[in-house]
Amino acid sequence: MEIKKGMRSIVAAAAATALGFTMAACGSSNDASDNGSASTPTISFMLDWTPNTNHIGLYVAEKLGYYKDAGINVKILPTAQAGAETSVENGVANVGFGGLTNIASYNAQGADLEAVFDLVQKPIARWCSLASRTDIKTPKDFSGKTFVSFGSAEQDANILQMIKTAGGNPEIKRATAGTNTFNTLTSGKGDFGGFYATWEGVESELNGPALNCFVASDWGVPGNPDQIGFHVKKSWLNEGSNKENLKKFIAATKKGYDYALANPDKASDILVEQAKEAKLDEKLVKASMKMITEQNIWSTKDPKKVDGTFNEQDGQEYLDFLQENKVFTDKDGKTLDKAPQMGDISTNEFVD
Repeated sequence: MEIKKGMRSIVAAAAATALGFTMAACGSSNDASDNGSASTPTISFMLDWTPNTNHIGLYVAEKLGYYKDAGINVKILPTAQAGAETSVENGVANVGFGGLTNIASYNAQGADLEAVFDLVQKPIARWCSLASRTDIKTPKDFSGKTFVSFGSAEQDANILQMIKTAGGNPEIKRATAGTNTFNTLTSGKGDFGGFYATWEGVESELNGPALNCFVASDWGVPGNPDQIGFHVKKSWLNEGSNKENLKKFIAATKKGYDYALANPDKASDILVEQAKEAKLDEKLVKASMKMITEQNIWSTKDPKKVDGTFNEQDGQEYLDFLQENKVFTDKDGKTLDKAPQMGDISTNEFVD
């Protein structure tokens, strides 16, 4: 599932179709107050991947009328090939779904993005080999083996740190992932790869193949790599009534996620129904929500309510780690002199 730059499963989404739909939805202006009728502003939201439980709050809020009650319209747009961050930066969508480190990377190269809502409160990325690979018992055993990746410096930094912490030699080979990392591993073209516990991890448990997985934070990677949620273009916030409309949108969407935590099976049915084009497996959706609720993936306080806020300390520790590993570069490919700062790339002001 696409969140991290480079850590994605390729989806069969027609970019031209997606772009045409988003342009029609957004109109000629990127001011949400100018979209739709004069009395009801419209916010366009671009997904980062095919619909899944990360997006369930939007579909619930749409179905149960939370957006209507808030006085806004919301258009959920299919992912574009360029990605949600580029689409938001270019004004194709008002709000996008993505990871905090994506925002840091894009802004380092001149973008003007800000993360405004954090859904995921705990690390969900997993680094896994097939369970049948009995020669891989700890990340130390990744050393010298082939990593199925998408060419991400961030991924490499995580993997090499895990290997070092486990006492191995931080050297790996790389293979480009195909359309499905499971297939790449089972074909023997790679030895280990990246997955998300709340989706591909659940899929593995339901349908196989079984995986043997490790969490980066257990093996020397500081902070939380997976603060994942919504982002906007900073300059868009200063136009018209966009700040007010964004706050309404986040409050209504948060209510949708809260409903999903309190009623995971009902919310799963809504997601499957509302996102018919994705042909989601009902068992997978419900099993994913079961994991999310049981492990409090979205909450640190009330298990029936999403926090929605960024943990600045965890975020900065991870950004500093990536900076030490020369992950962030400017538009000319030069390594940044200083790590991106949480205060520059994220805000909690829109979450009540």
